[in-house]
Amino acid sequence: MSGIVGSHDILFVTLDTLRYDVAQELAVAGRIPNLARHLPGGTWEHRHAPGSFTYASHQAMFAGFLPTPAAPGPHPRLFAARFAGSETTADGTFVYDTPDLVSGLAAVGYRTVCIGGVGFFNKQGPLGSVLPGMFQESHWEPEFGVTSPTSFEAQVTRAEQVVAGLPQDQRLFLFLNVSALHQPNWFHLPGATREAGDTRATHAAALEYVDRDMGRLLAAVAGRRPCFAVVCSDHGTAYGEDGYSGHRIGHDVVWTVPYAHFFVDGAR
Repeated sequence: MSGIVGSHDILFVTLDTLRYDVAQELAVAGRIPNLARHLPGGTWEHRHAPGSFTYASHQAMFAGFLPTPAAPGPHPRLFAARFAGSETTADGTFVYDTPDLVSGLAAVGYRTVCIGGVGFFNKQGPLGSVLPGMFQESHWEPEFGVTSPTSFEAQVTRAEQVVAGLPQDQRLFLFLNVSALHQPNWFHLPGATREAGDTRATHAAALEYVDRDMGRLLAAVAGRRPCFAVVCSDHGTAYGEDGYSGHRIGHDVVWTVPYAHFFVDGAR
């Protein structure tokens, strides 16, 4: 990353609440073609989330602690604040002298832009303003939120507008928190009902919905200069496993998440 920062735009997408098992099944089955064509080997990497719910996980990721490979480490990190004794800062790590990655990229000339999704990004109160407040520019509106059946396409449209409005020589760090996977997601599966509620199948349908517009997002960032993209989940969620529902719990379906990073340019 020390050689990528400064020459590439950077896209960071969190597919909020996406489970690893569902993401992997859909990739292997060919149900998310726009994402799968960019995944190394066509599959997701199995990683452990740095937190069990959105706020905790994003605080960690914005500090440089992306999901950790699900194998014994230590694992060198892409980004890290400078501090003595770090065992995961390597020669290729982008090291910054600010408290978080967002301000670290701003300090070297990046325009930092957040397009929020779930409530921790809605700027409707002090708590919902913390994470978007890290960025020079942030966007949220109800159509981006968890109750909107068209949330991701609306977020991508805003991303296209942000990219189009930037000078060509301005480097960009664009972050999207995708809300479509989070409950409620029943409306993404034809025939599902509010009364029946969310299920693993509606969760999968929500990922298929996101994939349909993922090509638009990647095309938008690829049109300026080469772009380095990180796409991952911040945590998973339970749909009745061992009696559990939801997240902010210590179940395996919450802690294991899909992760990928890759380059995007106009040739893809």
